[in-house]
Amino acid sequence: MTKKLEGMVVALTGAASGIGRELAIALAAKGCHLALSDINEAEPAATRELISADVKVFTSVLNVSDKKAYEAYVANVLAEFGHVDIVINNAGRSVADGFVSGSIEDFELVMNVNFWGTFYGTKLFLPELLKRPQATIVNVSSVNALIPFPNQSSYNTSKSAIMGLSESLRQELRGTNVNVLTVYPGGVRTNIVKNSKFINGPKAGMSQADSASYFEKVAMTSAPRAARLIVSGIARRKSRLKVGPDAYLFDYLKRLMPRYAVKLVGQLAKM
Repeated sequence: MTKKLEGMVVALTGAASGIGRELAIALAAKGCHLALSDINEAEPAATRELISADVKVFTSVLNVSDKKAYEAYVANVLAEFGHVDIVINNAGRSVADGFVSGSIEDFELVMNVNFWGTFYGTKLFLPELLKRPQATIVNVSSVNALIPFPNQSSYNTSKSAIMGLSESLRQELRGTNVNVLTVYPGGVRTNIVKNSKFINGPKAGMSQADSASYFEKVAMTSAPRAARLIVSGIARRKSRLKVGPDAYLFDYLKRLMPRYAVKLVGQLAKM
């Protein structure tokens, strides 16, 4: 079943750059009204300037890991639009460091933004979504939830938790008007590596600049294409969406040979 998106109200976190910014542009082109948020004050407004469609756009500064701030954000979005049809939990952080060497504070930082930000967005908007004729929750996980990457333990764990939350919620919402879509992006050309907190890369002596340059070369999907695929997944009311050829490959390898797949990714990351 295909869902008509025109006129839908979308709450989108992490809208300042990368997949979030491209999602805002793609959704506006479909006629969606947008509540855009990001932790960086000026950048949601910059995203707004890129939207040429005649739709309503509301921008907010939001730290998704702050429950009280999120509660205020939900209230503001409802006051502005009256309702919400689609919630996209896209905001994310990454820290490049191993579990043994990494700090508890950095692990908490990633979990607070990635998992708790997704939890708050899902939990606080859900009562409103249940009132709509058709509604969608989009939770952005990662191929890191399928196969963990070395020196990304906090990111791997947070994205696995998002996968578990989404699949659990999908069971509970079966038969309701709310669809849950879990997105598993592979390598998408964004500034995620440049914007990460970089302590240790997978290979000794590898700098953040080298890691970012390498990621730019191997990432197989552009941010605009990733956004188009996600918007299509929303419209088709999919429950699981892999983004990029590498996401399909990793998913296949994990199903076919789970132990070897994890070992292979670890070896490739250190090459």
